[in-house]
Order: sequence, then structure tokens, then C-alpha cells
Amino acid sequence: MDGDDEEDPVKAAFGDRMDLYDVADWDVRSRLDALAVGVYTGLRTSSRLFLVVFALSLFAAEITVVGVLVVQEPTIGVLGALSVVPAVFLALYFWWDDPTRREPLPTLVMTFVLAVVFATLAAVVNTVMFGAVQEVSGVPGVTLLAPAVLFFLVVGPVEETVKWLAVRLHAYRSADFDTVVDGVVYGAVAGLGFASIENLAYISQGYVVPEGVGVTTQLGGAFSTATSRAFVGPGHVIYSALAGYYLGLAKFNPGRRGPIVVKGLLVAAFVHGLYNTFVNYLPLSGPTFVVFVVLYDGFWIAVLYRKVSRYRRLYRRARTEGPSR
Repeated sequence: MDGDDEEDPVKAAFGDRMDLYDVADWDVRSRLDALAVGVYTGLRTSSRLFLVVFALSLFAAEITVVGVLVVQEPTIGVLGALSVVPAVFLALYFWWDDPTRREPLPTLVMTFVLAVVFATLAAVVNTVMFGAVQEVSGVPGVTLLAPAVLFFLVVGPVEETVKWLAVRLHAYRSADFDTVVDGVVYGAVAGLGFASIENLAYISQGYVVPEGVGVTTQLGGAFSTATSRAFVGPGHVIYSALAGYYLGLAKFNPGRRGPIVVKGLLVAAFVHGLYNTFVNYLPLSGPTFVVFVVLYDGFWIAVLYRKVSRYRRLYRRARTEGPSR
């Protein structure tokens, strides 16, 4: 039995007949009670605020560097925007196909912005962990296995967690998030926000790395990066939509909320890590890479579509038949 479903035996026996305040029940009656509530609320609020402020500070540093580069070479910004077009269409599909009611723009925009900001947190963690692995890359066997370990234990979990946070901190708490499948929509938008800033960062890097060989060659590197990132973006949308589905399931099953959330993050992180591992180890280039991405993403879209379709059928029945008695 889950702890949320249990009831103290004294409360169960006398709760309707006797005042059990501070014995087996509790509510706000004294100034100390009110202070305790205030402190608890403040700690919860401040922890969220600290996370957002910390992420904003990291994001400000990153966007300043990238922004200066975009101002100097506007083509980078154009390539960044074009690279997320496939991801935009996929996120729009999840929004349009919502079987309940389409989510409002303000909540979607806030989710997108939070995902953009939190993406920098993932970048910092990934950079630190990749640096740590490089320190031991000379150990036999480590060089071969290190990428897979990083993808499954660092990149997948970290990136899916920050996208999940982008939904959890605002949309999840709003009245707009009122059905299980709303998690799919907000998760998809979080994935789009993450992909947008990540693509721009990679494209900027693709432009800067060959510095000194001429602007034409630098733009060629940025264009090549933008082309490959256009096929990566939809994956971010799919992975976080999967985690979002389980976040929606968790919201309406509070007695099992924690395990359901963990399941969603494990699924998303696994699918994400598996994609990265395949791309890293398989000899994919050009057409074979495109075919692989279409097949891989298509499979997981089908998995998610099946879940949403089942919900759609039952939602229509619920509206027709009403709640069961």
C-alpha cells in the first residue's frame, strides 16, 4: 500500500467524532502553525526561484557569446532557425492532434522559454562529464565503451530531466494542464525549446571551429552542422513528449506520482541514449543517416501515437457516457 493511501488508526476511528488536532490530525490554528506553513512555502518557492536564477545566469553567459556571433554573421541565426523547422512541425502536430482541447499559447511559450534556459544546465553537466571521461580515455576498453556509458548515464538522463523541469515548474502547475495527454503537448514544446538553443550553439561552433580558413569555409561548416541538426531536433521533441505523457499520468495519479515520473524519465533517457549510441557506433553518413533517423523516430512516434489514440477513444466515450458510477 502506498503511504499516501494509509490512515492512522486513531484518526480513522475518531476523526469524525473528536478533535484530534496535534494528536492524529493537523490544520493551521496557531501563529506557529501559520509560520510553519509560511516557512515551508517559502523554501519550496525559493528552491524553484534559485534553480531558475542559476539557469538564467548560465544561459545569459552562453547567449551573450552566441548572440555576438549572430550579430556579426546573421546567416548563423538564419541557419539556426531553419534547423528547427522539422522539430517545429512535429511539435505543432502534437499540439494540433490533442484529443481534448488545444493548449493556450501563453503556457506553451513559457514552457518553450524555460526549456531554452534550462538547456544550458545540461550543456554544463555534459561538458564536465565528457572532460572527466577524457581524463581516463587511455585505459583499455574505456575508449570503446565510454561514449555509450555517457549517453545512457549522463546525456540522456540529464537532458531529459531539464526538459522535464521546463514542464514541471510552470505548465504542470497551471489549470491548463488538465488531462493526461496535455503532458505530451508540453513535453513536445519543451523538446522544441531545448533543440532550438542546442542547434544554434552547435551551428555557432561549426562556424567558429574552422576559423582562419575563410568565411566561405566557415559558413560551409555551419551549413553542414545545421543540416545534420535538422534531423536531430525532432528526436528531442519525441523523447520529452514521452516523458511528458508519464508526467501527465502522474499528475492524475498522485498516490503513485513518484514512480510514474521516474518511469517516464527512464523511458525518455533510454530512447535518447539509444539513439546517440546507434549514431555514434553505426557507420551512418548521408542517406543512411537520414533513413536511420526516419525509421528510429518513426517507431517512437508510433509508440506515442498508440498511447494518445487509446486515450482519445476513451476520452470520447467519457464525454458521451459520463462518469461511471
